Amino acid sequence: MSSRSKAAAGLAAGAAMAAVAVLGGAAPAQAYSPDPSATIIHRDTDGCPCSGGSLGDPFDGTYFKHDAGGKAVKIELSDDGWFIGKVEFHPYGNKIWVYDTKNDGDGIYVHVAVDNHDGHGLTGWNLYHPPGTDKVVDYSVNSLGSNVREGADIRIRVFDDSRTTDLITTAWGVA
Repeated sequence: MSSRSKAAAGLAAGAAMAAVAVLGGAAPAQAYSPDPSATIIHRDTDGCPCSGGSLGDPFDGTYFKHDAGGKAVKIELSDDGWFIGKVEFHPYGNKIWVYDTKNDGDGIYVHVAVDNHDGHGLTGWNLYHPPGTDKVVDYSVNSLGSNVREGADIRIRVFDDSRTTDLITTAWGVA
């Protein structure tokens, strides 16, 4: 077979593999099957500062500041007895903290939407995730921006994949 024929055959094989991938080849592997379990903890931040108790965890605990009318959320994720991640909504400053606490090649992805009660429904669809380094604990701190009004409902959906097709849980907070 000539080198030109080999190149053409290689291109054809590559195109065929790409077509299979696009048309429904195997989905990306996921480390968690079934999905991790989620524990959702709410705190009325009128009574904060608050920490400890059910807000404690093996990594850095959780501390919520006072924010009148706010409702903070902490979502703890575990799989097979391992604490694998957490998500926190902090009304003071309107921040989403996303942690990956098990360096296992899988991550969590957090989809956040805001309802400012202005007749537009849920807006501000953003996807957050930790950086994915080789550290045991990765985290990111993300601002929801200045367009989030006091009293806005914050919908937090946690996924096991970046395509947001494998929903783990949903929780609501109040800015």
